[in-house]
Amino acid sequence: MTTRPSAIREASIGEDTGLVAELVAHFGSNGCLTAVQSTKDGIPTIWIEKHRLRDTLRYVKSELSRPFPMLFDLSATDERLRHHHDGLPIGSFTVFYHLFSFERNQSLRMKVALDGESLSLPSSIDLWPNADWYEREIYDMFGIRFDGHPFLRRLLMPSWWEGYPLRKDHPSRATEVGHFQMPPEWLDMTQDALQFKPEDWGLARTHHDQDSDFDYMFINLGPAHTGTHGVLRLVAQLAGEEIIHIVPDIGFHHRSQEKIAERQTWHSFIPYTDRIDYLQGVLNEMPYCLSVERLAGITVPPRAQVIRVMMSEFYRIASHLVWYGTFAGDIGALSPVFYMFNDRERILSIAEGVCGGRMHPNWLRIGGVARDLPAGWNTLVKQFVDWFPSRLDDYERLVMDNPILKQRTVGIGALSLEDAIAWGATGPMLRACGLSWDLRKARPYSGYEQFDFEVPVGLNGDCYDRALVHVLELRQSLRIIRQCLDAMPSGPYTSLDPLATPPLKTHTMQDIETLINHFVGVSWGPVLPPGEAEVATESSKGQTSYYLTSDGSQFSYRTRIRTPSFAHIQMVPLMARGELLSDLLAVLGSVDYVLSDVDR
Repeated sequence: MTTRPSAIREASIGEDTGLVAELVAHFGSNGCLTAVQSTKDGIPTIWIEKHRLRDTLRYVKSELSRPFPMLFDLSATDERLRHHHDGLPIGSFTVFYHLFSFERNQSLRMKVALDGESLSLPSSIDLWPNADWYEREIYDMFGIRFDGHPFLRRLLMPSWWEGYPLRKDHPSRATEVGHFQMPPEWLDMTQDALQFKPEDWGLARTHHDQDSDFDYMFINLGPAHTGTHGVLRLVAQLAGEEIIHIVPDIGFHHRSQEKIAERQTWHSFIPYTDRIDYLQGVLNEMPYCLSVERLAGITVPPRAQVIRVMMSEFYRIASHLVWYGTFAGDIGALSPVFYMFNDRERILSIAEGVCGGRMHPNWLRIGGVARDLPAGWNTLVKQFVDWFPSRLDDYERLVMDNPILKQRTVGIGALSLEDAIAWGATGPMLRACGLSWDLRKARPYSGYEQFDFEVPVGLNGDCYDRALVHVLELRQSLRIIRQCLDAMPSGPYTSLDPLATPPLKTHTMQDIETLINHFVGVSWGPVLPPGEAEVATESSKGQTSYYLTSDGSQFSYRTRIRTPSFAHIQMVPLMARGELLSDLLAVLGSVDYVLSDVDR
């Protein structure tokens, strides 16, 4: 690993120089901090020596004034083919920790370079319990080990998989690896690998104490079970009806979207974002486009920003309606899901009229949106915002005021605010625990600071409060849409930046150079300058972010997708422990997750 000169330097514009100066003053003299990196997103980014990683993480989590108690994300990058190092101590691989401080309203990114044959780091699972899955994912995708992790094994890929998918030398297309065959002996091996062995997870088969002696029961739910809302497998350890522990098994829906992003141009990856969470449409596209725009320095026109906000809130309502109806069904109320899917159909009809697509709109573009609002859009929107409030009144009487639902959810699956932060909860999961934290208010993007709305919060962090926050958010989204309707600005619907929009057609017919640029920009894609950027947004289920790395080409060198469902499903064993088996579906339903969002 080569350390280049002048790696420790002043922070770039937009970074919190106070935080950087504090960390440099504390760590710089003893060689712990090796570099301060300038990034396009303004997030303070520091490089740490491997042998001092644990001390540094512990300091910023617990000892620093106004500390960083949340591990927001943790992943890695294969640096072996990267050309633009910018004087940084980059090795063969980089592991990065994204931490967050609510007191500071600030992110901190810490990086560790790894080189040679010893690809390992100490585990941070004792500092942040949610590091469990993130470290297993890094091991699964990159082959980097975490010493001290109690159950370091593959997470998304099957145990028999060969290779590490996010390494640069791993194939990205099925056509690169030949025909996939599964002879009988291999089929038997894969079936044996699915057998659950409690000892592998540190679980006892038998309970022994001076008062009782009995065998635990292990129940398998999924991956084909209606209550898991997708291909999710849960193995529950039971003492009678009481849940002692749960082992989630994910990855059945994994498509390696982060790998796909490495072979798609910046523009052509937008349709893939719709498939991350297939219920929330443009809410998937927003963080990706914002991150690309930050990376490229593109300014989005005001009209395009408001269009984005309006359609985002429509898709937030559509996603919440799916959750609302299926959650009621999980509790035992079968009628609401039919009513709410009917209402969602009205939203998708509006989306179809505006975007041309429904569940997968492919509507946002780098620099704006695909096309301007069609004639008559305001009539469709006004009809909906006038009609929908009375439907919400009916649903609250039907579902939220139902005494059976309250019996099944109040006090069930309760989560403390401290645990929510420690496990990386965001969105309704976090707000249900009493913290009024919404990125649209705390760190506004796309002009959200211009809108008047409230942030619903709960008190107890239980299943009922998580449901209540969702229900109240429906009304706030409607409130934002009405403001978009009343104050839609005029002007262009997309930026004229050449990285975002092809040259105007009138110019291409007069100027050969413009025609060439038009052809290259459309067929080859824009070339973004080297750098890194990440913008987090408030999606329907929590915070979603795309951490993009450009190496100066038309492709992303590394795309890290942080989704809320991945973090939240990891919390299910904590919330379900001590509850009855019949309560498990209430806990799962209250989480509001989508398996494509978990597995990516």
